[in-house]
Amino acid sequence: MRTPSSLGKRFDHQIASVNPFAADQADQVAKLQAEKLSFQLAECQKRVEKYPTDLAIRHELGVLYFQTGKIGEAIQEFQKAQNNPHKRLAAMGYLAQCYGRRKMFDLAARTLQNAIKEKQVFDDEKKELVYNLGCMFENMGKKEEAIEQFKIIYEMDAGYKDVNARVEAHYAGQ
Repeated sequence: MRTPSSLGKRFDHQIASVNPFAADQADQVAKLQAEKLSFQLAECQKRVEKYPTDLAIRHELGVLYFQTGKIGEAIQEFQKAQNNPHKRLAAMGYLAQCYGRRKMFDLAARTLQNAIKEKQVFDDEKKELVYNLGCMFENMGKKEEAIEQFKIIYEMDAGYKDVNARVEAHYAGQ
């Protein structure tokens, strides 16, 4: 019997086996990756049906919905997954991204601000939350608030994403 894990590995093997010199290599890989994502989504939905109170699986399902562009469904799963203390901040980060995709920038910013308050250590997860908050402020037209977020990251890690360019452009424009 094939397990979901072995079937997922089959997709990985097929993707790795695509001829890199084939004219349609990118199309073949994209098709296989879409099939893999669809398979993963169906498997995760089955696990949620079997274990509806497992919030880690809810988080995983939310990520898969997010990756497939099913933002409304992802929002619902991340709202539930927030109640898992081990997945809370990650769920809040994704939830904010979902709100951002829906142009609900104020909800996204508030969600990110709440997550940032809860995160004590300034690690990669917190950098990502602060960065995304800066991006949400930019989307809202709040340039000063946005640059303040990027400066927070710059002070700790100037090489993070495009923070260096953003901060330098701000100072060059003054």
